Amino acid sequence: MKSIRTTLCASALALSAIFTGWQVSAQEQGGTIVITTTPEPSTITNALSSAPTTAEVATKIFDGLLEYDLDLSPKPSLAESWDVSEDGKTITFKLRPGVKWHDGEPFTSADVQFSLMDVVKLYHPRGKGNLGPVNSIDTPDDLTVVMHLDHPYVPLMRGLSSLESPIIPKHIYEGTDFRNNDAVNKPIGTGPYKFVEWEKGSYIRLERNPDYWREGKPYLDGLIFRFIADSATRAAGLESGEIDVATFGTINPVEMRRLEKEDGISIAYGGYEAISPVMLLELNTAQPPFNDKKVRQAVAYALNRQQIINTVWYGFGKPAVGPISSFVKGSGAWTDEGVLDFTVPDRLEIAGKLLDEAGYPMKDGKRMTIIHDVAAFGEDWRRMGEVIKQQLVKVGIEVELRNRDYPTFVRAVHNEYDFQMTSSWYIGMADPTLGVQRNTWSKMINKDVPYGNASQYSNPEVDALWEGAQTQADPEKRNEDFHNLQRILVEDSPLIWIMDMDLVAVQRDRVKDLITSPFGIRGGLYDMWVED
Repeated sequence: MKSIRTTLCASALALSAIFTGWQVSAQEQGGTIVITTTPEPSTITNALSSAPTTAEVATKIFDGLLEYDLDLSPKPSLAESWDVSEDGKTITFKLRPGVKWHDGEPFTSADVQFSLMDVVKLYHPRGKGNLGPVNSIDTPDDLTVVMHLDHPYVPLMRGLSSLESPIIPKHIYEGTDFRNNDAVNKPIGTGPYKFVEWEKGSYIRLERNPDYWREGKPYLDGLIFRFIADSATRAAGLESGEIDVATFGTINPVEMRRLEKEDGISIAYGGYEAISPVMLLELNTAQPPFNDKKVRQAVAYALNRQQIINTVWYGFGKPAVGPISSFVKGSGAWTDEGVLDFTVPDRLEIAGKLLDEAGYPMKDGKRMTIIHDVAAFGEDWRRMGEVIKQQLVKVGIEVELRNRDYPTFVRAVHNEYDFQMTSSWYIGMADPTLGVQRNTWSKMINKDVPYGNASQYSNPEVDALWEGAQTQADPEKRNEDFHNLQRILVEDSPLIWIMDMDLVAVQRDRVKDLITSPFGIRGGLYDMWVED
């Protein structure tokens, strides 16, 4: 067998702290960090959801088999070593001994088998992308996991983090309706922090796992995720020191630009290299008017992406060319060659002509009325909805904005497909098969799995290219598949890609080592500490 073996050793850093209310004074080990995020998650077990705020909380509670360095190379986590067979179809993981669940039960290979095959692969929106060719998992002993693949699968080793493939306790979930198990929102993991309480509408509190297998970590006593309805109040909390970290979208970008000039506050760049976030509009291709490609293209031409980035997001991103983020340009998967360009000078005239051809002539200054379900992610998304409304009316498309609370939004759009157009963003991951594929692969049209192919787009040629990329081992041929996908998908426009996002956070400078992995805030944060 061809062996890839790594070991991870952690050294303790001596620390101590004082915590009072929401404010913390810390010297060396200890202290509690307050993070504000929005919207409040509907669940905090990310084996069942890829919602951004779910991931922000859950990755502190659960571990994955692997983690990744800033170059996206795999590092040990619950698996301390692994061997890959010569044909690439068998991977043997040796698990870390002595790991315990937060309830004291031992972690074993049975937990890995159950988590990956019975939960993540079936119910996580990116599960099929991450684990698709894994046909079975053997557990010859408590500390050995043997994955059997239908074919070699390049992306697999990049999809085994706590973000993508969290390991959950079999003894808690087996034999239950795990999607309705109480543990979904009172989770038990092996991670650096333990769940303590969830005061709905206010906060989620986690505390340090004293038995964490990384000796001496995490450094903090705890994390508090606060949910504050008003963006201005969140910004004020950061200024006053009641809040230590504000995730992207919690504070208006114009306020972020102001705050970064304040003493003791800075923008935390990075930590999204492995996430490759892309902002987009999703169009319901199963219903008029967006079952017509010409209408979809007309909307794509009518949008002024740079204006959206400048006026709503204050430069935290750049115009998206297509479904694959330019963040992965270094791998060769991204291209703009031969991709339809919607930013041409005569784009509004082209949009009007397409709408005429589609049977929507201008009449009394209007061609049609559509409903835009604005993403329930905060005030900036509502502002973007207003800007999009102003842009589309220029070509005769009248837009009615509909704002719903987060659970209603997810249910209507992703479980019932009850929408025409909606705004959102997705995590593209370091490999397009892992994060991008789910949006346009017809096998991800599934009302039971949110954040999949909600547009209900189905194209056999696109399916064949996605599936070809899954099995193609030659990097150049695989990248050509991705290039062809970008050309076809942008031409078809089932989704309209707006911005490659800079998913920055705002932090108090007393917070140290916030960004130490390519997952940033969506990592375990066990290296983070505070300085008084």
